[in-house]
Amino acid sequence: MKILTLLIFIPLLFGLVIAVMPSKYRGSFKFITLAATLVQLCMAVWIYMHFQNGPAFGGVMHEDEFQFVQKLPWINLNLGGMGKMQIDYFVGIDGISVTLLIMTSFILVIAALSSWEIKSNLKGFFVLFLILDMAVLGVFCSLDFFLFYIFYELMLLPLYFLIGMWGGARREYAAIKFFLYTLFGSVFMLLVMIGLYLSVKDPATGAHTFNMVQMMNPANYPHDSIFSVYNDLRIFGVPARTLGFVVLVIAFAIKVPVFPLHTWLPDAHVEAPTPVSIILAGILLKIGGYGIIRVCVSIFPDVAYFGAFWLGLLGVISILYGALNALAQRDLKRMIAYSSISQMGFVLLGIASQSAEGISGAVMQMVSHGFLATMLFFLAGVVYNRVHDRDIYNFKGLGSLMPKYTIFIMIAFFASLGLPGFSAFIGEAFSLMGVFKSPSTNGLVPYWVAVLGATGILLSAAYFLWTLQRMFFGQLTLKGGEVWKTALTDLNPREIITLLLLAALVLVLGLMPSLVFSKINESVLLLVQFLQR
Repeated sequence: MKILTLLIFIPLLFGLVIAVMPSKYRGSFKFITLAATLVQLCMAVWIYMHFQNGPAFGGVMHEDEFQFVQKLPWINLNLGGMGKMQIDYFVGIDGISVTLLIMTSFILVIAALSSWEIKSNLKGFFVLFLILDMAVLGVFCSLDFFLFYIFYELMLLPLYFLIGMWGGARREYAAIKFFLYTLFGSVFMLLVMIGLYLSVKDPATGAHTFNMVQMMNPANYPHDSIFSVYNDLRIFGVPARTLGFVVLVIAFAIKVPVFPLHTWLPDAHVEAPTPVSIILAGILLKIGGYGIIRVCVSIFPDVAYFGAFWLGLLGVISILYGALNALAQRDLKRMIAYSSISQMGFVLLGIASQSAEGISGAVMQMVSHGFLATMLFFLAGVVYNRVHDRDIYNFKGLGSLMPKYTIFIMIAFFASLGLPGFSAFIGEAFSLMGVFKSPSTNGLVPYWVAVLGATGILLSAAYFLWTLQRMFFGQLTLKGGEVWKTALTDLNPREIITLLLLAALVLVLGLMPSLVFSKINESVLLLVQFLQR
């Protein structure tokens, strides 16, 4: 069995072990889950270390670009006069997916550690957690659209129950809203996926296929296909390829999330337990950005070229809208949730530039935000688990009461607002660099879009510094009085180790961004060449 398959399905194996264990051993469930994520992390590190840098073999439309490939026949049907159907179990990674894979594996370890705060129905929680673990890793490894869609949809069910059963007071509302938003995008994604399937044939077998690499090759769209490169077929007066691109962008933009498809995120974050918030912000949003790169831009490069301005405009609107909403929040988790909307807008900006700098910055921003969002939601969970309150106005002077906690919150805030030396600075700088370069190279995104995007950094400084000043400086004043003062103990060893690892990662990536750039460089260059051919 190949290593990617092991990486994907190991959590399912551990989940089955927990499912069959008697409830009297529930105290060991958290250790089994942590063991599963640590094994995954070790495997992901091994994959990262053995991933070969250097020139790829022929472009984004060829399978030889991907490494650790495993391709097995799964569903092959002879449909008689209607041809053949071919669905493969097809997994593999390139430079973009390997960086997101190791980021995901690390964040899942942090989420597992954070899950130790869960006290009720431990078996159900950890089984659902491990199913979700399997699904998110499967998305990053899938190269067959049918398999990709299965993993993509499989994320919905565990997240729905994890929010709806272990969340806050309005957990049912938040869970249903999240489910319906994501399902809305997924249903239309399915229609586009079927259209692509009917348009593409495997050159070796002549069978219709869901192979995503074949879908990236313009030669596989004949003149009379549903997704003809000539755009002859129109649906509701819109060229089929344009409509397909827009539908897929909407489906993935819900995950990012992009304004105005973002409204599920603040509710889900506020009501979700800390480990689920970590997965939502640290991983799920990156699946949206990854989907736009891997599916929308790579399969519809012609439409992506002409739609770049609108993609960049949505990105800058999300940056400003998310930052302004973050300024208005009193709930600490809701403020962090809106800051995520703002910071993920830089990902769209970088992708829209269709330059090597911009797309590299977008990937770096996804990795950086994954670690920083994990750190921020973990820190928010520390306070909430002690006093069950997150209202920024109910705290003042926490720095004197929780000095270790204050040091880490300062690191997280300053790193998130793009202070040089931390990973977010590199991601935002390269994303903006790509947009500033765009008018003089491909003319896709004008300068003013980059200027407006840069103002989002100023706004992020405003809401992070205001929160820091309001909660941690000045004379100690707590709404809960002496009861809260007693409950608000400083960080314990488990929390310190977790936060030290996250702080070290964002600092190392800020000082040594080549850890990401060296892996993604060839994949990004091939994608840019493919877009500009």
